[in-house]
Amino acid sequence: MTVFALVDCNNFYASCERVFNPKLAGKPLVVLSNNDGAVVARSAEAKAMGIPMATPYFKIEREFLKAGGVALSSNYALYADMSNRVMSILAGFSPNQEVYSIDECFLGLEGFSDLTGIGQTIREKVRSWTGLPVCVGIGPSKTLAKLANHVAKKKPGWNSVCSLIGLAESELLAVIGKIEIGEVWGVGRRISARLNEMGVHTVAQLRAMDPKLIKREFSVVLERTVMELRGVSCLALDEVAPPKQQIMSSRSFGQPVFDLPELEEAVASYTSRAAEKLRKQRHVAGGILIQLQTNPFKPDEPQYFPSITVPFVHPTSDTRDLVNAAIRGLKRIFREGYAYKKACVMLVELKPEGTAHQGDLFAAPLKPIQSAKLMQAMDTLNARFGRGTVRVAAEGIEQDWKMKRGRMSPRYTTEWQHLIRAKAI
Repeated sequence: MTVFALVDCNNFYASCERVFNPKLAGKPLVVLSNNDGAVVARSAEAKAMGIPMATPYFKIEREFLKAGGVALSSNYALYADMSNRVMSILAGFSPNQEVYSIDECFLGLEGFSDLTGIGQTIREKVRSWTGLPVCVGIGPSKTLAKLANHVAKKKPGWNSVCSLIGLAESELLAVIGKIEIGEVWGVGRRISARLNEMGVHTVAQLRAMDPKLIKREFSVVLERTVMELRGVSCLALDEVAPPKQQIMSSRSFGQPVFDLPELEEAVASYTSRAAEKLRKQRHVAGGILIQLQTNPFKPDEPQYFPSITVPFVHPTSDTRDLVNAAIRGLKRIFREGYAYKKACVMLVELKPEGTAHQGDLFAAPLKPIQSAKLMQAMDTLNARFGRGTVRVAAEGIEQDWKMKRGRMSPRYTTEWQHLIRAKAI
């Protein structure tokens, strides 16, 4: 029998902030998106205030601060490092691990007899070693493990660990049967609305549906979901993340950008970041797409949303080639007189390194060995001393266009100068 566990960090971004600043405990806390625009994470106290996700912060700021709330900018370096620590701990419990997202992980737990006990051990170890609270859901399929995690998180009586393994039919339905279908993994709003029209509102009702009817009316994906709800495992662990088919790097600017030189710096910086990701998955790109955006929320200003794709004669992962192509494309679509709010870079037509491609009689000869060595040296230095230690000159120095993060906490775990210091009493 297959046994899956889904381990999910509670209110991950907010919890990471509280690990290093205990004064935030018990206070309503929200983490804001790029340029401190919208709410992207909430503590339990903030949720209790009725603050919805993605709401613009300026709309709630006055009442939120009046209630003693704290708003912080997104500290992505801290969250990524804390995620890596959690995933490393979880890897010690099972050789079968699928990192599903920054704060979620599936584990294969076949062979354990006391599943609730191992779930509590996982929870206690992660809390002890990182300070982060987690919930554990255990089931015979990934979908049921997801639902079990939902129960563990929403119902305090389970003490943050819910195992559906070994439950009788009546016991299982008592635990998950009344949960709304919108909470089922993979059932989005549109599917929920159609199922509601058919009289299907709960997990128990969806579970009882005829799989053949579901396949005919919806898709084979939803058919598998029904089978998974019945305890039939249809989704295996993806222990090796598949390489991305496209790599995108995009950010809103901290202030409107009008000039081409500043846009060139931003596009070069985004391209360099995308190139790092490309080399990490050992691929090359056959082209690069550049997009610019003005602010659609200011309709009184002139609007312009151009894009262009620049193909490569030879697929490459060399930052220099990618940046040169990106800037060439940018110059072709740039128009004066617009207040640009955002730029996007996307690497397309990705292929594994070494893949054969059509040559060009008139193109300049390649120097793949020299290029690979230079990029390897560049990535090694940046990994050791911090991103941006070595970069192309086109990225600039001051970078005034960078997004605003005026409320960001220190990078406690990734910057030496931000280490917590204990004061002698």
